[in-house]
Amino acid sequence: MTTTSPYENLDAWIDAHFDEEVRFLQELVRVPTDTPPGNNAPHAERTTELLRAFGFEAEQHAVPAPVVQEAGLQTITNLVVRRQYGQGGGRTVGLNAHGDVVPPGEGWTHPPYGAEIADGKLYGRAAAVSKCDFATFTFATRALEALGAPLKGGVELYFTYDEEFGGELGPGWLLEQGIVKPDLLIAAGFSYQVVTAHNGCLQMEVTVNGKMGHAAVPETGVDALQAATRILVALYEQNRIFKGTRSQVKGINHPYLNVGLIEGGTNTNVVPGKVVLKLDRRMIPEENPSEVEAALRRLIQDAVSDCPGITIEIRRLLLANALQPLAGNRPMVEALSRHGSAVFDEPVEAAGTPLYTDARLFGERGIPAVLYGCGPRTVGESNAKRADEHIDLEDLRRATKVVARALFDLLD
Repeated sequence: MTTTSPYENLDAWIDAHFDEEVRFLQELVRVPTDTPPGNNAPHAERTTELLRAFGFEAEQHAVPAPVVQEAGLQTITNLVVRRQYGQGGGRTVGLNAHGDVVPPGEGWTHPPYGAEIADGKLYGRAAAVSKCDFATFTFATRALEALGAPLKGGVELYFTYDEEFGGELGPGWLLEQGIVKPDLLIAAGFSYQVVTAHNGCLQMEVTVNGKMGHAAVPETGVDALQAATRILVALYEQNRIFKGTRSQVKGINHPYLNVGLIEGGTNTNVVPGKVVLKLDRRMIPEENPSEVEAALRRLIQDAVSDCPGITIEIRRLLLANALQPLAGNRPMVEALSRHGSAVFDEPVEAAGTPLYTDARLFGERGIPAVLYGCGPRTVGESNAKRADEHIDLEDLRRATKVVARALFDLLD
């Protein structure tokens, strides 16, 4: 007489319900969540309806309108689903994925909100980052409950809508309000690695003020663009220097600085009186954010210190700390790595990523957090945040099995 293991039963349930899981994800992709403008409440409403059909009641936590608008967004309603097992005790494992996403942009060969399937891939904005893990986490939880095994602890699903603007009004708001406090946290991630650390990010706006003047008599103006060019040269020189600073975290290389937006000038025949630069400084886990910011401010100021008539304003837009591995993450890392390696039939190991994510907000509060979910080996493979974003449906199927198995281990 042979008996099947709990893992085989979990896998079988997911296989039997996989078409339903794909339809669930398609419905999520078809509701736009472009950020900006950040009108995300309609997606939360639709997600609530879909979850209710499974018997999951989602608490709707609307962030107050003035707070949302001050952040430059329109609406945010974060969702929390709580599933408790046993008679008390055990761990509460939180599963967090974000629904907000950058606008689709140009160049798509599939409708960005069509959720079309072609050659085993599901296409659409947010299909990979990270509505796919709304599906991964929901169906892993459903499979766990369908198993009927005695469990202890709980699973909580956190579907939030502020990752693109830093997460402070998504998981950050839920944590600050005391609405959630899991013992462990698994955030949306990749199928082929368990991310235990990631970079931090400092974003700043630099305004260079000069004085407009007629191009025929340039001495009547003070050229802000010429001063801004000196700042740019100084900033880009840092990238050469940064290559000499290597992180000890597997998967993370060195610090990096990117100038992503430049605005300025009024016309071709006018000396530019004002130029605005927006920059993004990625910080490896070993760096101190306050020291990084202070050094960057000094660098910018020194670059134009001998430019008569030039003044600068420096404003911090975002400071996201790195995710640091916490000792308590070991049960998650071991379970996800073991089952990931078995299901994908290749080594799935702990690593870092140069991205920054909402998971850091849990880590900052002492909650061990890792990233794992449906996704390729690299962000680029899925076209995340580019035209024709997609996921491989087999990655979705297998990642759901890995998460379900890991939850069973953590709650058994």
